[in-house]
Amino acid sequence: MAFIDYYKVLGLNKSATTAEIKKAYRKLARKHHPDVNPNDKTAEHKFKEINEANEVLSDPEKRKKYDKYGKDWQHGEAYEQAQQQQQSQRHYQQQGPGNFGGGNFSDSEFSDFFESMFGGRGASQGHGRSAGFRGQDFNAELQLDIKDVFETQKRVLTVNGKNIRLTIPAGVENGQVIKISGKGGPGANGGPNGDLLIQFNISNSTKFKRDGSNLYATEKIDLYTAILGGEVTVRTFDGKVKLKVKPETQNGTKVKLKGKGFPIYKKDGQFGDLFITYEIEMPTKLSDKEKALFNELKNLQS
Repeated sequence: MAFIDYYKVLGLNKSATTAEIKKAYRKLARKHHPDVNPNDKTAEHKFKEINEANEVLSDPEKRKKYDKYGKDWQHGEAYEQAQQQQQSQRHYQQQGPGNFGGGNFSDSEFSDFFESMFGGRGASQGHGRSAGFRGQDFNAELQLDIKDVFETQKRVLTVNGKNIRLTIPAGVENGQVIKISGKGGPGANGGPNGDLLIQFNISNSTKFKRDGSNLYATEKIDLYTAILGGEVTVRTFDGKVKLKVKPETQNGTKVKLKGKGFPIYKKDGQFGDLFITYEIEMPTKLSDKEKALFNELKNLQS
């Protein structure tokens, strides 16, 4: 496989910060996205390279291995294990045709090691074992509004030029990550594919505050309803309900509407609760008669 300089793909150098990598990726991904460049094979190939570069450089561990091992970064741990094994063997085993010298590998031996160890020319000649390695994981972000995750829905995502059908369960939370097995990078030497990890970034365009599967909202009621009691119509997430207000309800009183909250993730038909806080609106622009009546009430309390 030809070596791809991921830093060069994103137009960066090795000193680039995480923020600079993210900014460069987003800019280039928008420019070369298949939806923007339909039927453009060059743009499609470039888009794949950009995604691949971002998958590695945006992950601190992967980036560390890439900086250290270059094109063989995915097998860096195996290299280190083999190196340690060879170092231990040098104390009791003499060098033979199949050994790497019993010590540290040179740069050239490092590449030869991977060719023989992981299916290259050495393996084809019988000078090593053939081992399959799992493909790299892909990471993607999906922007949604809270209204989009109130019900289970299906979406089609384009990842590395491939369309992936995704079922989004109701109740997904902001920042939650869902794994789709086998939809990541291809495995090496017959190994399994990596996984696709999707992070949900959920905005909120409603008046409701969400905490897990519970919802919170404020409902204004007039002074007279608060004092005398009555009925108010309250908006829930997916409709309206009528509530009875008890006489002498105090400002800040909370009531719970059981089962009127948000869907509980992966529990069909189950919902959290909705908590309503009453906010009493004081009357304004009182007439002389209204003021007189309030004075009468005041005198009755004294």
